[in-house]
Amino acid sequence: MHSLQILDTPYILSPEQITFYQKHRFIKLKQVLPPAVLAYFNEVINTKVQELNTVDTPLGERSTYGQAFLQLFNLWQEDDQIRSLIFGRRIAQIASDLMKTNGVRLYHDQALFKEAGGGITPWHADQYYWPLASDKTITAWIPLQATPLEMGPLEFSAGSHEIVEGRELEISSKSEELIQQRLQVTDFAHIIEPFDAGEISFHSGWVFHRAGANTTSQERKVMTIIYMDKDMVLKEPENENQRNDWNTWCPGAKVGEIIDTPLNPVLFDRANEEYDVNLNSETHPQA
Repeated sequence: MHSLQILDTPYILSPEQITFYQKHRFIKLKQVLPPAVLAYFNEVINTKVQELNTVDTPLGERSTYGQAFLQLFNLWQEDDQIRSLIFGRRIAQIASDLMKTNGVRLYHDQALFKEAGGGITPWHADQYYWPLASDKTITAWIPLQATPLEMGPLEFSAGSHEIVEGRELEISSKSEELIQQRLQVTDFAHIIEPFDAGEISFHSGWVFHRAGANTTSQERKVMTIIYMDKDMVLKEPENENQRNDWNTWCPGAKVGEIIDTPLNPVLFDRANEEYDVNLNSETHPQA
């Protein structure tokens, strides 16, 4: 059994990487997880997804959303090893450093498995779904294998968090069409690149992104962790999806107060860190 100590070992960002994220609201970072750890979680998470998946509708008979991926949530509650990944300080600290917060807490996790032959994930902004009072949110998108363009890696519209139009759209064929039209008349760079094994991307809640179809015979396995500022406040929901998210991911939280529930633990708190981030660490090259 290999060591999972890396999950709590700091990954030091350069000032340039933090500046890049602040400007574009996404970044890809290489060598966040070593091959052995990635292969381990590929097996563990795949086993749990196959165990819990209840979707048996043929791919061609599903909606655009249903064809995009199999989606399972909060696997940290289902498996102790997956919990060690979700609760690891390494990725949580990266999230906090990129957002320039004093810490982060968990919003929720989700596995996104794009089946062989699976369709596109339409353009969208995640925070449409979230009843959160600020934009201090970030998703770590963790491919569990190398992900070439043919497999449907995440694509970003760099800096598109500045666009307000389209924020009211849920993931659908309509969001793909309308947001694509809006992005075409802006000068935001469209970034689509493969992911190396161990490479992880981070994107904010309001940056527009999508993923292509999986035209390979292999399943594209991805684990995501959604973090929010540890001092995030619950806002009055603006749509039914946000109301559902309130009841599902932060039940018991109160509008106007910090979201501090058993489902939303603090995963990194700068004030309480007991280890020196300069020990056993190295600055990694920007992707």
